[in-house]
Formats: sequence, structure tokens, C-alpha cells
Amino acid sequence: MGGPAVDGLRERVRGAVITPDDEGYEQARRVYNGTVDRRPAAVVRVANAGDVMAAVDFARETGLELAVRGGAHSAPGYGTCDGGLVIDFSDRHGVRIDPVGRTARCEGGVTWGDLNDAGYAFGLGVTGGIISTTGIAGLTLNGGFGHLARGLGLSCDNLVSADVVTADGRFRTVSEEQEPDLLWALRGGGGNFGVVTSFEYRLSPVKDVVAGPFVYELEHAAEVLRFYREYVREAPEELGIFPGFHVAPPLPFLPEDRVGDSFILLVPCWSGPPDRAEAVLAPLRDAAPVVAEGVDTVPYPAFAAAFDPLLPPGLRQYWKGAFATELTDAAIAAHTEHGPRVPTVHSAVHIYPINGACHRVPADATAFAHREATFATVILAAWTDPADDAADTAWVRGYYDALAPHSDEGGYIGFMDHDDQHRIEANYRGNYARLTELKRRYDPGNLFRLNQNIRP
Repeated sequence: MGGPAVDGLRERVRGAVITPDDEGYEQARRVYNGTVDRRPAAVVRVANAGDVMAAVDFARETGLELAVRGGAHSAPGYGTCDGGLVIDFSDRHGVRIDPVGRTARCEGGVTWGDLNDAGYAFGLGVTGGIISTTGIAGLTLNGGFGHLARGLGLSCDNLVSADVVTADGRFRTVSEEQEPDLLWALRGGGGNFGVVTSFEYRLSPVKDVVAGPFVYELEHAAEVLRFYREYVREAPEELGIFPGFHVAPPLPFLPEDRVGDSFILLVPCWSGPPDRAEAVLAPLRDAAPVVAEGVDTVPYPAFAAAFDPLLPPGLRQYWKGAFATELTDAAIAAHTEHGPRVPTVHSAVHIYPINGACHRVPADATAFAHREATFATVILAAWTDPADDAADTAWVRGYYDALAPHSDEGGYIGFMDHDDQHRIEANYRGNYARLTELKRRYDPGNLFRLNQNIRP
């Protein structure tokens, strides 16, 4: 695509249209995952919803493949494409907090760091990701786990309205009163139904939290995981907590001679009354002998960004995920076999809890269907050297295969990689038929297919 076609697109949008002949193209085509190396024909840095409408129309009219980029964290690199058109929200980071109505209206390029910082000034927040550079768009459209999920529900549960451009180029505002079927689909249905130009969230009181890692030796991994599965069932819902396998980076509370060693962690985040924090966290010190403890009272946005330095953009990445209703002894055995082999300081295994408020939403109330699952495991390998591609990918696959017999059918859309398209129906379970029907209504030509794709 070049010449008159590009000129025609530029005439239709206010934002920049960046092509291979333009300065800045090399940066504009990059996404978060360093294994993804694609060359779109044009990247449209949208300035407003009108630009999105024009770009959608242009892609549909020309037959170009269309990618949509919010935070660009998609593991398979769905925020870019070869030879097609990219709608890029990189310049759209506006957040408006309504402290009286306790809502936030966010543009499509907003990250969780943006939203967390904006809400903190008012003592308000919402469930967001573990990495604050993640875009709100991808996380919310896939469901959305985070430190606050047990108390506040998933990110998608807190989505009250959205502005969407559908495949016909129409701008629609959806809510429970206005096109509720489309809102239902956006709450976990991924990017299959349109381009969301703004999100409106319900906010809850969130300010400072008592949070930080407890570090244990790997020899106690099974004890720690058994403690976690029991404790998280009855713990107050203001407690977010997950175990993780990590290679230790330099940390002020960790002995210098242990940097580079592998450990199992418990990572609590207490957002309840500060005077109750000690009683809630004390049992973690008895779960197993503690090597180090990094717990402190910190602003929620600071803790929500604590893992960011481990995952800078450009790392080579490969992901897998699984749900489990129970963390069985057999599953714990698989974790204790594969988790200690975490290959790099950038890699991790986390087992997020999705009970509490997440369980109080019926399975058919949103597109996200796994409402009986208690645990969501993510297995992430991230590395720098292409020579390690095969070994680090094999670690993820072997780990996932070992967990599969002890996991629920289907998995989390946000933890799927490029080779997981065959899992789509299982991922959506009993909601898949309704999602297919809505896909036929809103995107019969499957224009929005660069995603974990629901085919019309």
C-alpha cells in the first residue's frame, strides 16, 4: 500500500499515518514481545474516535488486514501485522476521574499505571494488571486479573460502559441500557467485536496498601502451595495474594549472595483497614521458614508497578495459562517439579486467585465464563537471546502439559499465545454459542480477526 492509497488515508485522519518510508517507522511497528517482527503497510496513530472510524472503513474497503494496538502487550503480537493496517492508540492516554460518581473514563491507549495514578489522587481504584505498563484495553476485554480481584471482581466486571467502533464503521456507546449484548461480549470476549475507543469503569476506595513479597526456599515449595490453597479460600477479600516462582533480582531486602537464586514467593496485597494487616499477614510467616520479607505500606500505584522492571519491552516471550477449581496435590507436584526451573530473571510462574467477588458473578453474566475456577496459572518465559528460543519455549510447554491433567478445560484468553487458537471454544465454554451469534451480528466478515478469534 503506497502512493495515492496512503495519501487518501492521510486525508481521512487527523493523527499521523506512518509507513515504511517515514521516519519513526521502525519504532512504530514494534510491539512488546521481541519475537514478533512484522512490517505493517501503515500505522495510524489515532487522534480521536473519528480517526478510528476512518481507519476501520479504510481497512474494510481495501481488504487490508487490521490490527488494533492498545498497550501492545499481546503475547502473540496481535497489535501488529504484515502488510496491513495498525490502529495505534499510543497517543491516547487521557483519564477523567469522577470522584462523586466514582467512575473513570479512559481513552484506548491508557495503561494501568495511568489509571492507577489518576485514581490514587482521589483514593479510588479498580482491579488492574500485575504489570502497570499493560494496556487497560487488552486486559479488560479478556477479563482482567489483579491484586484487587478478590474484593472488587475482574476488570471486566467493573466496566460499566464503552465507546466502540464496529466493523461497519459505526460509533456506538454501549452500556447495560444501550446495546447490552455488545457490552456483555466486551466483558471477556477479547477484541472480536470492535475497536474500543474509551472505557468507563466503576471505581472503589483504594489508597495505600500493605504489600510485598515473602521469599521462601524452593525446598519448601510444596508447603507454601498447600498453605496458599487453604488460606486463600477463607482469607478476607481485601487480601490479594499469589504464589510465584522467580529468579531473584537485586532487591534491598534480599541478601546479596542470594541474587540470581530461584525461590518461591508469596505476594500479598492488603487493601483493607491498615490496623488489620498484621493479623492477616502473620500466617504467611508460619507457612515455611522465610528467607526474606519485603512488606511495607505503599501507595497502591507503586505496588502495582513493582514487577515492571522485570518485564521491559523488547524481551522475547512465550506464554501459557490454565484455570483450576482445585489446587490438588498432583498439581502441586507438577508445580514443584517445573517451577524451580524458571529459566531467567524475567520469567515467572504465578497462580492468581479468582475467588471472592469473582465467584459472585454468574458464568453467563459476562463473556468471561470461568466463574467456578479458583486459580489462574500463568507460565511466562521471557529472555533476551534468540539462541534460547527453543529451550525457553520448551520449558513453558512442558510445564503446561504437566498441569493440563489437573486443570479445568479451557484457559484464560489473556494468557494464550499464537498456537492456542484451537482452544477458543473451550476457553469460552457455555458462552461460545452466544459469542458466535454476536460475532455474526457485529463483524460478519471477521475484520477483527487478529486476536484469539471467534469466527462468525
